[in-house]
Amino acid sequence: MTERKKLREHRLLAAAVVFVCVLATAPVLAQAAASCQATRHITTRTKADPPAAMKPVAMPFRTGETLNYRVSWSAFSNAASVQLAVPEQRDLFGYSTWHFRAQAHTTSTVRSLFTVDDQFDSYTDRTTLETRQYETHLNELGKIDDQILHFTAPGQASHLPGPSVVVPAGTLDPLGAMFVLRHVDWEHTPEFHETVYDGRDLYQITVKRETANDSVAIAAGTFSTSRISIDLFQHQKPVPGVHAIAWITNDPARTPVLMEAQLPFGNVRAELTSASQ
Repeated sequence: MTERKKLREHRLLAAAVVFVCVLATAPVLAQAAASCQATRHITTRTKADPPAAMKPVAMPFRTGETLNYRVSWSAFSNAASVQLAVPEQRDLFGYSTWHFRAQAHTTSTVRSLFTVDDQFDSYTDRTTLETRQYETHLNELGKIDDQILHFTAPGQASHLPGPSVVVPAGTLDPLGAMFVLRHVDWEHTPEFHETVYDGRDLYQITVKRETANDSVAIAAGTFSTSRISIDLFQHQKPVPGVHAIAWITNDPARTPVLMEAQLPFGNVRAELTSASQ
């Protein structure tokens, strides 16, 4: 196997680990949809800054929540570990935001093939539920790559320092999208649409509730869940070979307890092993 092919497979696996756990697009899409010839030029409607009187949206989680997942891929039953957390609520240069964090590490045999220690940080506006800042801190095969992106809608005055990425109003990063999905009341919203920017390309996700009461038994326990499907689009066309399903608890926390993704290079599964509030 050539070094180039090894690197490509490593990047796909690392991306899949994050994809299945944040229920969004992000790195795996950049790989799985490379043939889509995405463009970085983005146009959309403009949106003014929200009025100061708007109040933060009530969310089903709280500061301090930590969710731990075991990830399997192909023949590897223990390919990686992923942790999703809500470290804090923060004033980010005048924006009141949720700080979300995802950490992914390959484990066991897979780690001997592809050493991955990645961290993703999202600062999502508590009022508008759109990304204000998205950070990727990648440590893969000994190579470190850090990126900080500031999201701004056309015509929207940004409080953030430095240059911004102009994206459609309401756009989320992949990690923020996962947490915002938990805000959806699936009893009254059987289908949900969102726009996601992964730092490279823009995607649309369509999420539908398939069943209302699936019983799921995993390491962390047995849960009553709603099963939702996640499909990915770019330029109004489905991204080929990418499809995900998640099981979200029917309790007020709406916790994702099991996630599966069908990808061009194999299936990935993540199940909750522990949770703390």
